[in-house]
Amino acid sequence: MHVLRRGRLQLIMPNNLPAESRASGAPDPLTPDFKFGRLPYGENLSGSREIFALRYEVYCLECGFLDRSHYKNGLESDEYDGGSTHFTAHNLANELVGSLRLVHAPLSLGFPFERHCKALFASIGLPPREQCGEVSRLVVRSDYRRRVGDSLAGVPQEFLANGSVGVSIRRAPGNRRSNSPELLLGLYRELYQYSLEHGVRYWYAAMERSLARALSRFQFVFVPIGMEVDYYGPVTPYLADLRDMENRLEESNPALLAWFRRG
Repeated sequence: MHVLRRGRLQLIMPNNLPAESRASGAPDPLTPDFKFGRLPYGENLSGSREIFALRYEVYCLECGFLDRSHYKNGLESDEYDGGSTHFTAHNLANELVGSLRLVHAPLSLGFPFERHCKALFASIGLPPREQCGEVSRLVVRSDYRRRVGDSLAGVPQEFLANGSVGVSIRRAPGNRRSNSPELLLGLYRELYQYSLEHGVRYWYAAMERSLARALSRFQFVFVPIGMEVDYYGPVTPYLADLRDMENRLEESNPALLAWFRRG
């Protein structure tokens, strides 16, 4: 199981679960309610229709961040999608319930945050672009964030409060109370493994502060690099160094680091 200790996610692996359960097709001990995958960079985006439909549902219909009249086909996509790797979360009924993308180092467009977040701190030194990617377009289907206080990323309010709740994988069928941390964990695990495989060390992200706090619970610490802006809601530009994350986990929770690496 995994629990919160002093505001950090601590991993306790059940003794009776095989170490290679994910590779063997058995339910993963930390994300038993979801299946995660990716659409490789450069793949025909016709396979991304369900991702774009979910983004249209959240960004256009639900939140009104984007004008629905600009997306007559009910699919929200932009010029960065063709240069991105897309990551997906499906429930056990094989329904898409969440997704995000990693925008690769661009040749001419720049990263999405560079277009919208102009006021970067003068003291920030940015890493080599070829080692960077931008995490963006994180969406979670609305019925997976049904509780009052849930963020748009599906993170429950009590998960954000330091040490206020234990997150257990043992619960009654149909109870989604702790699904959101599972979903976020699984998507970022898939993203992390992909980044290791492809030489991506640094992640940019323009996100709300609540999501940054949630990610810090399992040591994905994003450092602010600029002022908050109104960009699909109030967001702040951040930068994360995966080597720093690994060092923190190696010291504080090596079992969780091993889980992120195993696949």
